[in-house]
Amino acid sequence: MSQFTDQVRIYVKAGDGGAGCVSFRREAHVPKGGPDGGDGGHGGSIIFQADSTVSSLIDYRYKHHFKAERGTHGQGSRRHGSHGKDLVLKVPVGTVVRLLDENMQPCEEIADLTHNGEKVCALRGGHGGRGNTHFVTPTRRAPAFAELGEPADECWLELEMKLMADAALVGMPSVGKSSLIACMSAARPKIADYPFTTLVPNLGMVHCDDRSFVVADVPGLIEGAAQGKGLGHEFLRHVERTALLLHVVDLSGGFEGRDPVEDYKIINQELEAYAPELASRPRIVIGNKADLPGTEDALQRLRALVKEESEALSEELLDQGIDDRDPIPFFAVSAVSQKGLPQLIQATGERVFQLRSAAAEEETPEFDQIWEMKRKQRDRSFTVSREEAGVFRIRGRQVERMVIQTEWENEEAVAFLERRLEHVGVEKALLDAGAQPGDTIRILEIEFEFQPSDWDSDFDYMTLMDLEGDV
Repeated sequence: MSQFTDQVRIYVKAGDGGAGCVSFRREAHVPKGGPDGGDGGHGGSIIFQADSTVSSLIDYRYKHHFKAERGTHGQGSRRHGSHGKDLVLKVPVGTVVRLLDENMQPCEEIADLTHNGEKVCALRGGHGGRGNTHFVTPTRRAPAFAELGEPADECWLELEMKLMADAALVGMPSVGKSSLIACMSAARPKIADYPFTTLVPNLGMVHCDDRSFVVADVPGLIEGAAQGKGLGHEFLRHVERTALLLHVVDLSGGFEGRDPVEDYKIINQELEAYAPELASRPRIVIGNKADLPGTEDALQRLRALVKEESEALSEELLDQGIDDRDPIPFFAVSAVSQKGLPQLIQATGERVFQLRSAAAEEETPEFDQIWEMKRKQRDRSFTVSREEAGVFRIRGRQVERMVIQTEWENEEAVAFLERRLEHVGVEKALLDAGAQPGDTIRILEIEFEFQPSDWDSDFDYMTLMDLEGDV
């Protein structure tokens, strides 16, 4: 039996950047050839791509750690290090990628990959360090320092797959959902005369005239499913994607002799408890097993309730300028005798076509661009906080990157770092926070003394602008 996996947590790490090289050109008969250190290569990124040929997240069930290739170091003669290869992780269409915090709780949604081929770069590879050729100025003709490679980000992510179906069959266990999807499509789910026969969602393609749509059979729900009871709560996420709900009610009451009207109300309550938006999702109510004797009374009561709800919803839509005389259609069908199935399929196909046409007019967000914009905003910002008397802590990705890429044993490199920090506004922010000359400044694990300084007129500002423009 193939295992269905729709939610996993994985640990990912982008590739570290390679270090820049300190080198000077040396050739016969060429005195003072000048610096020629190459740049380190950038590390590979972690990219998620939606692939329609992938049906579940089973590939990430047993392997949880993924790492992209690192960049190699630069060399002399302006030989740059090679960039690390990006690691492309393929996921099913309909996968949501979320960032987890230190408590392993989702804190931010990175992307919602709903189209085949759609991709997002979740983690950027570390920047490669620049060779000493980048630090030549009119007054610094032979820089004896280069940048170190940047360690890349690493984090835990949550992948959650939600089925991309046009319509979903929902209802109590053993109401005949599996039988209906088998009659409507070529799907062949397990069918038996006991509850919870369906343990995983099933998909089926339904053809209607010149159109087709995908219908999903979701495992049966019970009262309290939204709070974790039964099996259905594990698969309610797959209902969120569907444009249309096909609410199946067993008119016979099943083995337990349940009241079909109460079943209908309970499922609606569970959908609303799980996600309030689901309660107002377009739906078609299906009274199944209508050919069984003794179902006439239940059929009339359920039909009357649905008609009452449909008329009330029609008035609300009319106030909004939408003329829909029957927003909640009702069909009495039988999966065994095929009674009412052609009419149900026709109505479902038409409603799905209307809903998908309206959705197609909405612009789909470019998740990769949105996430990249957020990343750049976070990278460029920094904060200054007072940890204790005379001690200030600076936090910020851009500032921390500068510190990480500095070779602290090289006085020339440290002096250049001081200029870079002043250029991005760190010195001004410290003065605004009340820092005084001689106070201790902490960035990551590095401590140094705060000594405000004036700009040297001979310093090459263009060098700094070039460096910061590529962050």
